[in-house]
Amino acid sequence: MRGVVFLHAFPYNPRMWEEEMGYFRGRLPVLAPHYLGLSLSQAADKVLGEMDEAGLEEAVFVGLSMGGYLIFELWRRAPERFLGLVLADTRAGADTEEGRKNRHALKERVLAEGVGFLPEALLPSHLGKTTREEKPEVVARAKALILEASPEAVAHSLLALAERPDSTPLLPGMRRPALVLVGEEDTLTPRRRPSEWPGPCPTPACSSFPRPGTWPTWKTPRPSARPFWAFWPRCSKGERPPRPATRGPGRGSRPLPLPPPQSPQGSCGRG
Repeated sequence: MRGVVFLHAFPYNPRMWEEEMGYFRGRLPVLAPHYLGLSLSQAADKVLGEMDEAGLEEAVFVGLSMGGYLIFELWRRAPERFLGLVLADTRAGADTEEGRKNRHALKERVLAEGVGFLPEALLPSHLGKTTREEKPEVVARAKALILEASPEAVAHSLLALAERPDSTPLLPGMRRPALVLVGEEDTLTPRRRPSEWPGPCPTPACSSFPRPGTWPTWKTPRPSARPFWAFWPRCSKGERPPRPATRGPGRGSRPLPLPPPQSPQGSCGRG
């Protein structure tokens, strides 16, 4: 069976994918494992184990931020499970020395103070300026998800992020269809031209979204799905996505609209 595996960002949990999973469910099998607090190696084991339990032999892996780092670890373990990969506001390189020091300092503060300060510390870089000013419901949702995390899990994940290896050498061998997504106000993984992505294929499909910051898929789940549906046939060897299921049983049920295929437009982001 083929489907989609959503890999969430730090320091969140799979609930950040609720809207996206609701949109894809009924069209494709979907899975969103929870791995906050695990090393990337342990997280990869968990993802592959949940895929086995669900009967998901191959998948398009959608990695947002930390989820992108996990994509590279999964490729090291099981490249045969990849139909394709979506890299959303992420990067292949390891942290700089300064970045590692900052993560270790944040880890110690979380262990000492808890996660109460994290929304204020993280959201200015995780959410675009426009989103923070005009979408209070998105800000509130992000804050709530951060505050659900345990300090111990956050600390362990910070250590995993700080110690992750440089995955750039993997890129030339990752011969799978690749889609790169980026928010135009993303300051963590700013946009670059497609030719500057040293990526899994010479010219990956790229799409940018106006105003969102580091998580374009989360703020714009349905627009984000359109480039995915254009991308999916490449991953499934030319197969069309299955027709969507109905909204529910009974009279008046209608199929959910399937976005028409279209070529992703815009600049390419690379972290």
